[in-house]
Amino acid sequence: MKKIYFLLLTLLVSSVSFGQVANSGFETFTGGAFDSWSTEAGATVEQETTIVNSGTSSAKFTVNTPTQGDTDVRQTINVEAGKTYDVSVFVYQADNGARARLYVGNYEGYSDPDMLNAWQELTFEYASSATETIDIGLRFYDIAANWTGSSVIYIDDYTVTEQVTTVPSVTITAPGDNDSFAPGTTSVDLEFVTQNIDLSTAGNQVNVTVGTNATATNVASPYAIATVDGGTYDVTVELLENNAVVDTKMVSFTVSALTTVADIAALRADVTANGTGGTYLLQSVPVVTYTRTSRNQKYIQDASAGILIDDVPGNIATTFAEADGMAGLTGGVSIFNGVLQFNPSADATLVASTAVIPEVVTIATLLTDYADYQSELVKIVGTTFTETGTFAASTDYTINDGASMVFRTNFSEADYIGQAIPTTSEDLVVLVGEFNGTPQVTARTLTDLTLSTTTFDAKTSFSVYPNPTNTGFVNITTTANEAINVTVFSILGKQVLFETINNNVLNVSTLNAGVYIMTLNQNGATTTKKLVIK
Repeated sequence: MKKIYFLLLTLLVSSVSFGQVANSGFETFTGGAFDSWSTEAGATVEQETTIVNSGTSSAKFTVNTPTQGDTDVRQTINVEAGKTYDVSVFVYQADNGARARLYVGNYEGYSDPDMLNAWQELTFEYASSATETIDIGLRFYDIAANWTGSSVIYIDDYTVTEQVTTVPSVTITAPGDNDSFAPGTTSVDLEFVTQNIDLSTAGNQVNVTVGTNATATNVASPYAIATVDGGTYDVTVELLENNAVVDTKMVSFTVSALTTVADIAALRADVTANGTGGTYLLQSVPVVTYTRTSRNQKYIQDASAGILIDDVPGNIATTFAEADGMAGLTGGVSIFNGVLQFNPSADATLVASTAVIPEVVTIATLLTDYADYQSELVKIVGTTFTETGTFAASTDYTINDGASMVFRTNFSEADYIGQAIPTTSEDLVVLVGEFNGTPQVTARTLTDLTLSTTTFDAKTSFSVYPNPTNTGFVNITTTANEAINVTVFSILGKQVLFETINNNVLNVSTLNAGVYIMTLNQNGATTTKKLVIK
């Protein structure tokens, strides 16, 4: 009788867990679409009744695009804090042109694209730190070497099963391990949940120890931990049953110290020296050169350098447009594919400003010194494309001005996608990027790609070389044969050199190695350029 009761209980638990995923076996379709799941246009779905893992049908996906962000399959489920769930889905690869990737609140494992015409199981163990709703599903990824324009993948039996245990346990739900809190945080709530124990019974309790402090006994969630800027906090949570420790969990978090930097170049220098763990207050007022709805991204630059703002939480609530100034930027940094990104922690202030005049550079300069120009708006004069036809999104092209480099269509929203690739020599305005050490550039709009080489005024005709320099001098040339007033500033804004030159040669032998800002003025035309002394 006990065995029958246990079996019945197990079946009840399993049925509830499997029931979290609606239409998990892809058995019900309405009007050609399978019920309870959302899909995107890049992957069409049909009901399949021959190739099935279990039941009477599966879902046949035809992936029609290499744009992975347009192939998602999703639905939402509820999870509870402190519980762990086993996630499983079966995948059948009809070819190796694409592969499937499991999604459980985040992107997890891939299918094996070389395991053809057989069912394979993708699994993941999801430990929930909060009681909430999460997305589950799949995303399809093309395999460039094997992609022929489409790929067929079958999916069946997407299940989520709660792991059941009767052992007393405690789970820390907040903060997350290695979380970093913004400067100015004076208290952090430690939150936890317990399972399979009655804390109202004497001898059953939770104790918390923070670092070397005395242990706080019989605490309730949330438990406030006092904090200061720059502090690191190692927290131990113990669950006691009948006055004996039955489970222990640990978490560490920090409160960042605010680092004030004069400008973007100083921020970049600090990251190079100290890594990406800092939180910064930027004193300069950079100007917006491009904005995107994707991830609330903004390209900005001041007189010293540029950087990409990546703001997924939307912490910058103020609306900024191109040529607006941004004051009071505060936040941390991260690196994605080699590109340094600023991750704001608070809103910024809009300041009236003027559009950035792109600095004129050559491809040869970008190939050797692209890190100095990362995320800056620059102009490359007299450039041609190797390829012909029309622009496609997320595609590499080759541009030439005597040297050659990658032009990538990174912005799917750009108005030149689907437009003709220029076939004549053009002056290109581009944002500088890289992909894991390989420099590349991208344009914002069609106008950036089709500017006539004869339409630029004297402000853009200054040329400075060699730059970087270790020779003690730089050459400054223009289209006009007149004196040039040159002012050089340190990255802190201090004037370190002023000279009027008539022979196009500026002596910089008195300057220490570093990054400087040059203001060049000739006959009323003024521009600003970066100068690097090695």
